[in-house]
Amino acid sequence: MTIYIYLVRHAQGQHNVAADHTLRDPDLTALGIEQSTQLAISFPYHDRITHLISSPMRRTLRTCFYGFKNRGKGDDNGTRKPILALPELQELSTMPCDVGSSVAKLDAEFNTSEEKVVDLSELPDGWQLFKLDSNSLFAPNMDRLEKRAWQARRRLREIGQKYERDHPGQDAHIVVVSHGAFIHFLTGDWEGMTKEGQAGTDWRNAEWRVFEFVEGDEDEVRLRETEESWRRRKGDTPRLTETQQRELKTNVERVLEEDKKEWKKVTVCFQE
Repeated sequence: MTIYIYLVRHAQGQHNVAADHTLRDPDLTALGIEQSTQLAISFPYHDRITHLISSPMRRTLRTCFYGFKNRGKGDDNGTRKPILALPELQELSTMPCDVGSSVAKLDAEFNTSEEKVVDLSELPDGWQLFKLDSNSLFAPNMDRLEKRAWQARRRLREIGQKYERDHPGQDAHIVVVSHGAFIHFLTGDWEGMTKEGQAGTDWRNAEWRVFEFVEGDEDEVRLRETEESWRRRKGDTPRLTETQQRELKTNVERVLEEDKKEWKKVTVCFQE
């Protein structure tokens, strides 16, 4: 059977429109909420969804909630599953806008005694500050980011494989809400990540694309955009070659090192 990954970039965040990277773990704007609710209307595969997974940042969790909550197959008894928050899916930088909130704060904001909206079980205490440690897996270094992306892909594959074992003959359909820059590491597709000398993304807010795991690739655990998804976006435009992707990746690494100098200017000491 097949594991389908519906990869989504979060809707517009407050830092996107204000261009203010000092905002700590910003929420969605009013337009971002509208983009998410429109996603709920336009996304054509709600009835297939088996899992909702998100970066633990507030803007990604909120996008997932408004765009997909109370949709999908749910558990065997019909109960809707909570959104699983995975720390590996968080954004790259150490700027305040890309540093998350504590488990306690997220639990208080999203969950109640009546309903568990977000499953925070995979977030260790202090997860939001790990990236500030240069020795951490979450540090924004090229090799660490690639390893983190690999771990995220492996975890997503494990979740899909478990579903297939528990539901023989059924495909897993996993919604994953993450961030523009990190998505390029997650997919290994570097097209559109750098523009005008700055690391960024060509993914629009609330945009979604569909991916599958590359068959026979047990160790590297690579993702590839499905042909249907590619044609929907690109028509007959050919995909980039591996050589072209390597060239883009080299440029991303150079721009990332330059951007880290700018991040340090607005990175502050965080206290919870």
